[in-house]
Amino acid sequence: MDMLIDKQKVANSFSRAAMTYDSVAELQRDVGHALMAHLPQTLGTASVQRVMDLGCGTGFFSPKLKQAYPEAELLNVDLAFGMLRYAREERAIPDANWICADAEHLPFANNSMSLVFSSLAIQWCADFSALMTEIERVLAPGGQFVFATLGPSTLCELRRAWGEADSYTHVNQFLSSDEHLVVVPENLKVKVFDEELRVLRYPQLKGLTDELKRLGAHNMNAGQQVGLTGRERVRRFKAAYEAQRLADGSIPATYQVYYAVFEKTLVEQYS
Repeated sequence: MDMLIDKQKVANSFSRAAMTYDSVAELQRDVGHALMAHLPQTLGTASVQRVMDLGCGTGFFSPKLKQAYPEAELLNVDLAFGMLRYAREERAIPDANWICADAEHLPFANNSMSLVFSSLAIQWCADFSALMTEIERVLAPGGQFVFATLGPSTLCELRRAWGEADSYTHVNQFLSSDEHLVVVPENLKVKVFDEELRVLRYPQLKGLTDELKRLGAHNMNAGQQVGLTGRERVRRFKAAYEAQRLADGSIPATYQVYYAVFEKTLVEQYS
C-alpha cells in the first residue's frame, strides 16, 4: 500500500492547531459521541482494565472514557506533542497517562490493552497495515478496537474544485472501506463496519477553509506541490467551488465517516 501521508507534517500541523482546534471541531465531537455508542461495557466475562485513547488530540473524549470506565487505567496517546501538552493542561483527569507516540509503533506490551478507542485520528497514519499489526499485538484476547475514520469521498467538493484549477494534489487522500478491511489480521473479528455521509454547510467558502486551518487539517499528502499556489489557479479553484453551491445557497463539505469495532479473538504468540 502506498504511503500517502507525511507523518511529520501531521505532527507539526496538529501541534500548531492545539489552541484553536476545539473552537471549530463540531463534526469531530459529533462523530466521537456517535462512536461512543459502540463502546462495550464488558469484554466477554472480563472487565475493562486498560483503555487507550489513540490519537486523543486535545483530550476531549478522555474524561468521557474515564467516566465510562472509572476503574480502568487510561492512556492518552497522540503523535502531536503540542496536542498532548494542551490536553494534559486542559483536562484534569486523575491518574491519566499522556504519551507521545506513533500509532504504527506503539510503546506497549503485547496483549496489554482491553480497549483501544480512536475517533477521527487513524486516517493520518501512513501505513494502515502496520497500524493493524500493532493494534492486534497490543490488544488482549477479547479486547476491542473501536474507531471512526474518514473515507475517500471526504471533502470531495474541495477535491473537485482543485481538480478544475490544476493537476496537483491539494486534498488529503483517505482509504476506501475495502482498503481498510483487506489488511485486517486474521484474529481480529470485524463486528461493526458502518458508513455515514455528513454534509456540513457554510455561507461562504472562507468559512470552510478557515475551519480546516484552525483544525490543523491541511494537505498532509507526501509528494504534494511545494511552493505558493498561483493567483489564477486560486481564482479557478474558488469559481469551481462556488459552482457547487446547493439549492439553499450554502457551500457544502462532505465527510465520509466509517465507524468500526474489531475484536481480538485468538491469542497470538510473539517472540
